[in-house]
Amino acid sequence: MTHGLQWARSLVFIILMYAAMVPYALFYLPWAILSRDGALAAAHGWCRFVKWMAGWLIGLHFEIRGTPPTDEVIVAAKHQSFLDIILIYSAVPRGKFIMKRELIYTPILGQYALRVGSVPVRRGKRAEAVKKMVDDVIAGRAEPGQLVVYPQGTRIAPGVRAPYKMGTFALYEASGLPVVPVACNVGVFWPKRGIYRKPGTAIVEFLPRIEQGLSQEAFLQRLESEIEERSDALAREAGFAV
Repeated sequence: MTHGLQWARSLVFIILMYAAMVPYALFYLPWAILSRDGALAAAHGWCRFVKWMAGWLIGLHFEIRGTPPTDEVIVAAKHQSFLDIILIYSAVPRGKFIMKRELIYTPILGQYALRVGSVPVRRGKRAEAVKKMVDDVIAGRAEPGQLVVYPQGTRIAPGVRAPYKMGTFALYEASGLPVVPVACNVGVFWPKRGIYRKPGTAIVEFLPRIEQGLSQEAFLQRLESEIEERSDALAREAGFAV
């Protein structure tokens, strides 16, 4: 397949992917209004559609490694593009996110994110943002599920280094929950920006959980080393020179 044809297929895929949000949102809306389960079903259904369409339209396939958690945990994931959000969410039964507050104003996506239990956080004043994030998460413990956080706070391209922020440790310490690290190589195929989607097999890997009891230094060191080492290994597996 030529690069130009793959680019055109990628453009069609992106258009259809976002357009499909509308019928899924409308079909599940009555159930979603009555119950969080309706919003979860809508989100999982849309994720399945995107994965199916990616396979036959752009030649992008997916593999989930490790054991996705089904109990109440914090999922601390490598964030390379929108694709890791889709794959992680499709792998856990009751996912919810720490997300930028600005996203709640995104049509459909923002409203459904709130309905599944996601926690919006304002960027800016770091200490205040972390405190509010912890308070909101603890207050929302009545809604069981897998809380997905991105320790680096933003999308990071494969092979690029960026610091791990202390917010994940604050959640780990205050919530009393174990943390499940997640590595990925999705940025090799689906970049942070741009239209082109590369065919191949994108991988998300759930790593052994980090139980309670570690200090801040030990926790962050272990979290970063495990996620970065596995993400680099998965990128090399996909033919990317780290």
